[in-house]
Amino acid sequence: MDKKLIRDAYKTYWLENGKRPVSVYAFCQQLDITEITFYDSYSSFDSLEKDIWCSFFEETLDKLKEDEIYRNYSAREKLLTFYFLWVQQLRENRSYILQQKEQYLVPGLHLDKLESFRIAFYDYIRDLIKEGYQTGEIKERKYISDQYVHGFWVQALFVLRYWTKDDSERFEMTDAAIEKAVNLSFQLISSNTLDSILDFGKFMFARK
Repeated sequence: MDKKLIRDAYKTYWLENGKRPVSVYAFCQQLDITEITFYDSYSSFDSLEKDIWCSFFEETLDKLKEDEIYRNYSAREKLLTFYFLWVQQLRENRSYILQQKEQYLVPGLHLDKLESFRIAFYDYIRDLIKEGYQTGEIKERKYISDQYVHGFWVQALFVLRYWTKDDSERFEMTDAAIEKAVNLSFQLISSNTLDSILDFGKFMFARK
């Protein structure tokens, strides 16, 4: 059975009942499939929910890969475009996401449901950073460059959390937040701004 059909049925169940099914058996009965069919795709509801989040990302990326204009963008422009399209993808599932947001959007909690998405996002960002190195858009720094990817993940979580709370018309404030966040991050990793901050930190540390 197509995984997308299972994902869509699961989201529909959440929307109609405000909770996950009581068991895989009960869910399969409603879907008119066997448990074996479900387990051929997912080991549990947790793995299904992880895949739902990863599918939001993958469907966004698939659309971008089809866009010839996107392929010619700079790293900063690519990330901006990704966030804008990703948020549009999330909008199609906003009711489902808001029903569950306390499970994965509360700061300080382990983000298990986003783990598959995080792994895929890291791969995407690493490729984007490599492009930035080659074009000179991103500056490679000893000991620090490996941490860039973690910073972009924090940025993605910021965008997600901001969007869930945004009540502006057509989520215009989220678009503005995305632009400011991406521009700031690229200023830090592509100019001398971060180097100046590091030099100042080293100076202050040496003075102690």
